[in-house]
Amino acid sequence: MTKSIDKIVKTEAQWQSLLDDETYRVTRLKGTEHPYTGKYLEHNEQGKYACVCCGSELFNSEQKFDSHCGWPSFDQSIEGAVDYHKDSTLGMIRVEITCANCDAHLGHIFEDGPTETGNRYCVNSVSLTFGGEK
Repeated sequence: MTKSIDKIVKTEAQWQSLLDDETYRVTRLKGTEHPYTGKYLEHNEQGKYACVCCGSELFNSEQKFDSHCGWPSFDQSIEGAVDYHKDSTLGMIRVEITCANCDAHLGHIFEDGPTETGNRYCVNSVSLTFGGEK
């Protein structure tokens, strides 16, 4: 059973006042950080990755793998944590992933992952925070 959550709703001005320019550009304006620049690309600690905008847990470190694509990759998300949307920008059809709690843009999901799920959640580091195991 998926837990019911109340969406976090803020105006664009409120989000802008809470986030730095790059985080705002990526999470609220659906931008992308440059490949191979994100702080979580080669990050291998045990714990959970959460949404930088609202703190909702999105991914477990056990689901992270090196896809050599330039962004952190996961083979699945925490159940109910991510929403999926058709994205037909840039002349292609992809599936955008957003935080189910606050609609922050996280990245995209592709069906070319090397693990049993076949999924590759390609996520912008700037969309994430990390909490190690305690």
